[in-house]
This record gives sequence, structure tokens and C-alpha cells, in this order.
Amino acid sequence: MPPLNTSHPSPVTFLLMGIPGLEHLHVWIGIPFCSMYMVAVVGNVTTLAVVRAERSLHEPVFLFLCMLSITDLVLSTSMLPLRLCLFWLGAHNIAFDACLTQMFFIHSFTTMESGSFLAMTFDRYVAICDPLCHTTILTHARIAKMGASLVLWGVVFFSPHPILLRQLPYCRTRIIAHTYCEFMAVVKLACVDTGAMKHYSLSVASVIGSCDGFFIAVSYALILRAVFRFPSQEASFKALGTCGSHVCVILVFYSTAVFTFLTQVFGHNVAPQIHIFITNMYLLVSPFLNPIVYSIRTKKIRDHVLSSLKVKVT
Repeated sequence: MPPLNTSHPSPVTFLLMGIPGLEHLHVWIGIPFCSMYMVAVVGNVTTLAVVRAERSLHEPVFLFLCMLSITDLVLSTSMLPLRLCLFWLGAHNIAFDACLTQMFFIHSFTTMESGSFLAMTFDRYVAICDPLCHTTILTHARIAKMGASLVLWGVVFFSPHPILLRQLPYCRTRIIAHTYCEFMAVVKLACVDTGAMKHYSLSVASVIGSCDGFFIAVSYALILRAVFRFPSQEASFKALGTCGSHVCVILVFYSTAVFTFLTQVFGHNVAPQIHIFITNMYLLVSPFLNPIVYSIRTKKIRDHVLSSLKVKVT
């Protein structure tokens, strides 16, 4: 389709083109994406339902897990249905307001996802390094404040993105070479200098990611120091097993996030399909893995689900 030029400050629609060079594989690429999305929705909804129904699970670790599940549901739902429509139905058009809304939800809830990992790491730190004060430090009121802070953190830093984009004139092509409305992909369509906006977005992302990553790393360094001082080797292995899965999910999330960030800044020679595919995985793998890692491997949640299904737990 040839580029469509416009001098209107707010175009009616944008055209999402999917993964450049892989358009002939869109139908097949959509199958694993759809499967991962279904697992993410079923797993996270199940986690929320189980924790809500079972009062014995109203503990800090499970409340933080609920925060992560809500974040995962919003993050994956804000992009996957439209992406599957693009892959399977050829629905390339997305309204300008819908594009800005999708962008806000994706960027702000990605920030909340990172903050949820930090909150869960802090919970592990208190539970292992100061277990006697765990319930007094992480009260329900304090957990609620932490959750509200995560929401405020994402909204404050990423509300300017759609507001700024709405003010720009778009006199170039309306075609977005991506599977969803990414800030950097949209801002390139403006016909004015947007260097300051790009620097702002990259700075916000780097500061938030660096701060969360730094505190997570420090927390786990302190956790490891405490674990290796346990008198019992069995207790050390149990603590390491509890934290190991959490660390793996965090590494997957941050490694793909760092790759995405670096390709935005330095990776001008990276093939577009590689960048877009990794970005898609970055936003989908975490919602897919979290319910598997945190819920299925958590005995209390697993036992409650099995008992609800009338399966005898041995």
C-alpha cells in the first residue's frame, strides 16, 4: 500500500503493518502468540480468584502476586487482541485515539510490572532476612500504599506521552512498521523535530528500569548473604529454591527490556523484524510465565485449585 500523506495535526487512523518482511508468516506467528495469551489470561485470572476466595492466602506474598496478575492481564489484553486481528484478519487500521490509549496502557503497565517485581523482591528480602518482623513491616495498609504508588508511578511518567503526541502535526506517512502503537514508532511520523520527546521517553525508561533493577540486585545480594549464613543446609536450599524462579522471570523480563532499549538507542543496524519480534516477546513472555512460575509452583495455590476441581491431592 503506498504511503498516505496528510497535513492534519491529528490523523483519523494509523496503519499497523505488523512484522516487516514476515507478513507471509503472520497467520502462523499468531498461533503461538494466541496460545501464550490464553495461558496468561487463564493463569492470572485463576490466581486472582484463588487468592480472593481463600482467606488464608491473604498474605503479603500473595497480595503482591495479585498486583502482578492484574498488571499482566491489562498489559497483555491491551495489545494481543488487536495484534491477532492484524495477523489473522488483516485489520491494519487503528484509530488515532485508540493508538494513543494503547500506547499509554502498554508503557505505563510495563512500568508497573517492573515495580511489581521490585515489591515482590522486597517481600522476599523481609521474609528471609527479617522473618519475625515480616507481618509488622508488610501490613495490608502498607501493601495497599505500595500498590497505589506503582499505579501513580506509571501514570505520572507516561501520561505525557499521548498528550505530547496529540499536539504534533503528522504530515508524513500514516504507516507504523510495528505490531502495536509504540511511542518511538509513532513519534517518527511527525513532521517536526521530536528530538526532545525521544530523549524524554528514553530517559524516563532508563531511569525507571535502572532504579528498579539496582534495588532488585541489592536486595538479592543481601538475600544471598543471609541465605549462606543459615545454620541448616536444607533451609538454605529451600530459600534459594523460593527465590530462584523469581530471579529467572526477572532476568527474562529485564534482558528483553534492555535489548529493546539498546536497539532504540544504538541498534540502527538491527533488522526491524528482529527488533519487533523481541519487543513482542518482551511484552508477552512475562504475563505468560508469571502464573506458571508463581502459581503452579506455589503449593498453597496449587492445592486449592486441585481441591476445587475435586482432584485428590496426595
